[in-house]
Amino acid sequence: MLSSVKNPSLVVLSHQNPPIYLFRTILGCFPQCMEMVLGYCQDVPYSHTIFPNIVGHRSRQDLEMGAEYLLLSVIHGLLNGECSPDIRLLGCSVLAPRCQDNKLMKPCRSSCEMVKKSCIHAFDAIQMAWPYFLDCDRFFVGDEEGCYDPLSELREKQDVAIANISDGGIFTVIQFTYHTNTQMSSILKKTASKCSHISQTYSIGRSVEGKDLLAIEFSNNPGQHDLLEPEIKLIGNMHGNEVLGRQLLIYLAQYLCSEYLRGNERIQTIINTTRIHILPSMNPDGYEIAASEGHQYNGWTSGRANAQNLDLNRNFPDLTSIFYNRRRFRHFRNNHIPIPESYWSNKVIAPETYAVMKWIRAHPFVISASLHGGELVISYPFDFSRHPQEERMYSPTPDEQIFKQLARTYADAHATMSNNVTERCGASFANKGGITNGAQWYSFAGGMSDFNYLHSNCYEITVELGCDKFPSEVELYPEWLRNKEALLSFMEFVHRGIKGIVKDEHGNGIKGATISVRGMRHDITTAEDGDYWRLLNPGVHIVTAAASGYTKVSKRIRLPRNIHVGRVDFVLKKVPRDPSLDYFNIPELDSYDHFDPFNQFEQSSQRELSENGEERTEKPWWWSYFSQLGISAPTWLLRNY
Repeated sequence: MLSSVKNPSLVVLSHQNPPIYLFRTILGCFPQCMEMVLGYCQDVPYSHTIFPNIVGHRSRQDLEMGAEYLLLSVIHGLLNGECSPDIRLLGCSVLAPRCQDNKLMKPCRSSCEMVKKSCIHAFDAIQMAWPYFLDCDRFFVGDEEGCYDPLSELREKQDVAIANISDGGIFTVIQFTYHTNTQMSSILKKTASKCSHISQTYSIGRSVEGKDLLAIEFSNNPGQHDLLEPEIKLIGNMHGNEVLGRQLLIYLAQYLCSEYLRGNERIQTIINTTRIHILPSMNPDGYEIAASEGHQYNGWTSGRANAQNLDLNRNFPDLTSIFYNRRRFRHFRNNHIPIPESYWSNKVIAPETYAVMKWIRAHPFVISASLHGGELVISYPFDFSRHPQEERMYSPTPDEQIFKQLARTYADAHATMSNNVTERCGASFANKGGITNGAQWYSFAGGMSDFNYLHSNCYEITVELGCDKFPSEVELYPEWLRNKEALLSFMEFVHRGIKGIVKDEHGNGIKGATISVRGMRHDITTAEDGDYWRLLNPGVHIVTAAASGYTKVSKRIRLPRNIHVGRVDFVLKKVPRDPSLDYFNIPELDSYDHFDPFNQFEQSSQRELSENGEERTEKPWWWSYFSQLGISAPTWLLRNY
């Protein structure tokens, strides 16, 4: 029983045992160091902790009943082993801080910032906010304040391991296994974090089921278009059950990062002169269906379509028919053909298709490869036959020779694709060197490659990687070896032909000017700052630059075989516009910028807002870890809640 005393700082606790005197401070009693007995913090580099801790838990029991400690206990599983044990040790340094001479020691801010930079991608991948108690500015201190490094012992162990590796630990260990959508996202973000000076990740949109269509970019200036630097894209997993391309692009991203850091001159040259965009999975919903069956049981079509049961490679606007119908007209635009309004009003458009179309329109892509499975061949446009009744009819584009060279570049660099004795998968490509015109193989409308060519400046090929759409894991490494050189050679091909800038008399770049080559009835246009890239084979060409309200300028150029890319600039002079003679005054051209004219996708993408006006989303899958235990709901783990 408590006896009453006059001194409020002195409490006498009397019982059968001798009295115990407790001196109280404002917080209760003088804090005392205690032995570390928390199960998930046993491997911290100190043996004693103290309460209250840095965030205010007054006792060990108080901490163990909180969501913060629960998070540390499940974080390894939630993040699929990413950043483990770094996050847990960092959390322990705040929740069970080091105690020395009965004083609380705060962890170093630099340690927190290092872990956050390396691990924020793992939280992003599962749509979890960075935990409040790991706020580097709020709960950590600088070296000048006498901090300590809670990761010191972990770093020492890592340093010993790295010392045994010849390249100093810059390497990346590529795991040649299949990856879930969450794992793929985590790997891409971790790669971008490791090579943050040359890489970044970004989402081009969402799938039907709300999964991010996550891309990773490599450039010496990530996030920006550099003048005269060509841009390329690589797309995998358009058909969800064709999975090899998805894995190869994940490996490629890791390889580019690792080799750049190692000083590989070839990789550094590619990245320093090219802006590379990689989208490993265009159809993550379909992949989940295919992966649930696995390679042993997956059928020819299980998971091929998206969650709306739409074949994404039949879902793009059919601009090829428009090209065929009007190609005999003298004043017919042979590039950047507008999307007809009927496409928006009469067709069910997949969100994945919509996202890729916006992506194509947003970047000045020059070349592209879409990785598929089911055959071993490179297919190039046109994919839709010039005669609608003919299912297999040779249907070349005006750039037939360029497409052939682009396709051969990949096929010849592949270990077996161009070998005519290679066993194929049913179709006959004998004496073709592993390449084929798409419509001559089989015709279909609404394909992505034809859309790229007719709606933008981009030349896209379809890479069929092999007979097995879902090979076993033991085949992943051999397939990487077969395709690695082909992928690198393909990226290098973008530096062929000519490039330059179209300017006015004042030195300002002219956006949307056309670059025409005599004898090739397909023009390309200049980008935002007036720069352009025109793929050409060696030889003599007559090249013309033109823009509305300017004079035309033509140049005769000779492109030698020993020079891959030549610089050809144009200066155009202002002239009064004559609508009757203006090639750019064709009425239908006005509709090119009318993308999604009914605003159906922008409306459907709007989300519920919380009371403060921020976007509010449904609870993520991991919320059940916390909501079913009767603890205070950790809304601080939710984004925009």
